[in-house]
Amino acid sequence: MIGRLRGTLASKQPGEVLIDCGGVGYQAHISLQTFYALPPSGAPVELLAVTNLRENALELFAFATAEERSAFHLLRSVSGIGPRLAISILSGIAPADLAKAVAAGDLARLVAIPGIGKKTAERVLLDLRGKLAPEPSAASAPAQGIEEDAVSALVGLGYKRSEAERMVRAAAGSSDGTIEDLIRRALMRQPASAAG
Repeated sequence: MIGRLRGTLASKQPGEVLIDCGGVGYQAHISLQTFYALPPSGAPVELLAVTNLRENALELFAFATAEERSAFHLLRSVSGIGPRLAISILSGIAPADLAKAVAAGDLARLVAIPGIGKKTAERVLLDLRGKLAPEPSAASAPAQGIEEDAVSALVGLGYKRSEAERMVRAAAGSSDGTIEDLIRRALMRQPASAAG
C-alpha cells in the first residue's frame, strides 16, 4: 500500500497529478482542493495517498491534507460512493464545509455538488452523522473557508500545518479577503528559511 508520495511535481492538472519519486512517476487522482494547494510544476511536493486496488488496475488518490484524506475514507464508507465519486465530492466541498453540512442536515448543499443526486446526498447525511466533527464556530465564520484554503496552500509549499495555521491567523486581520492576498501576506510575515 502506498500511503505517501514525496518527490518532484512533474505535472499537474485539475483531477490528476504526476509526481516523480526517485525516477519513478506516480500518477494520482486529486480533488480540486488539493490541486489549488499544489506548488508550481518542478517544485518539491509531498502528498498523502490512498491506494485502491481494482480488478484490472491499481489507482492512487492523493491529498494535500490529512483532513481531506479522512473525509475521503468516510465518504467511501457510504453505500454507493466509490473512490472517484468521493474525490469528485471533495472537489465540490471542503472537508470542514462537508462536516458543517452533515451536522446541519443541509441536503441542498450536498445536492448542489456535481455528481451527487438527492438519494446519495441523503445517504451521506445519514451515514456520516456524528462521524464528521465541524470546526468550532468563530466570529469570522465566512472567512474560515478562505483561511483553510490558505493553510492548505502553505502546507503544499512545505510548511508544517501548525506553522501554516499560525501564519494565516497572523495575516488574516490585514488581508483584503482574497485567498491570494492572504497567502501573500502570510508568506511576507515568515522568514524564507521556515519552509521545508
